[in-house]
Amino acid sequence: MAHNDDIAALRMDYRKAELLEKDADPNPIHQFRLWFDNAMMAEIPEPNAMCLSTVYGDKPDSRIVLLKAIKEEGFVFFTNYHSSKGIQIEANPNVALNIVWLELERQIRINGVISKISAEESDHYFYSRPLESQIGAIVSTQSERLSSREALEQAMADALEKYKTESPVRPAHWGGYIVKPVEIEFWQGRTSRLHDRLQYQLINGQWEIVRLYP
Repeated sequence: MAHNDDIAALRMDYRKAELLEKDADPNPIHQFRLWFDNAMMAEIPEPNAMCLSTVYGDKPDSRIVLLKAIKEEGFVFFTNYHSSKGIQIEANPNVALNIVWLELERQIRINGVISKISAEESDHYFYSRPLESQIGAIVSTQSERLSSREALEQAMADALEKYKTESPVRPAHWGGYIVKPVEIEFWQGRTSRLHDRLQYQLINGQWEIVRLYP
């Protein structure tokens, strides 16, 4: 069992890259695409995994979701609109995203406003998914209490039998969201903890870049 002293002693010295203003794209979405391409080329497992943080009342809540599209306006993922996150988003559309690629010593923090994408866009992605994934979205009442694993597996088996003879239809409560950023920070690990942090701020419709102390 790890002791606190062992945990406190864990540290790495980051030396793989730097992030300077002269090399940063003036558009943070384009800079994001560049770093995402780097993560893909590095063959990082699940490079599109990101932590989504929402607020419900005065309580923050976080979970991992998968980025499924990068648009000029923002970042898209899909989920059940009736889930805990969906309920929280309905109450407060201000959210945060966090992506970390430890292999590249990089992190991206995003603050923005979230909204649903169109039904047509949600249909397009839903029907591109494997059949089992489509059915899984239908049988799961996400975030609600489940009596047992067996009950879930039985519901899936029943649905698989049903959809042998008919095509699944995307549930109206399942679809995509887009997070439109107002602030994006790119963090590059550097030696001696003197990390590079460039923050893009959306001010009067224009992106401005500032450097933050590490």
